Amino acid sequence: MAQLNQQKEKKSDEKTFVFTRENYIWVLIGLVVVALGFILMIGGGSDNPDVFSDAIFDFRRITLAPILVLLGFCIEIYAIMRKSKK
Repeated sequence: MAQLNQQKEKKSDEKTFVFTRENYIWVLIGLVVVALGFILMIGGGSDNPDVFSDAIFDFRRITLAPILVLLGFCIEIYAIMRKSKK
């Protein structure tokens, strides 16, 4: 009986984390993808405010960067919802 109580105490003393190492790796990957998307959105302005620049409407800023940001958020959701294999 005493041995059973000791086992229960050991189990209650163990600290378990909600996320595993793989979850944190996926979170970091998602953050890098989101940051890359925002970095790709930077720029496109004109040095002279009187001159309009069409660089704002580039494929990279209008299409590619928002897709990367959304993909990064999807990776973040996957990282949070992923269950450990144990």
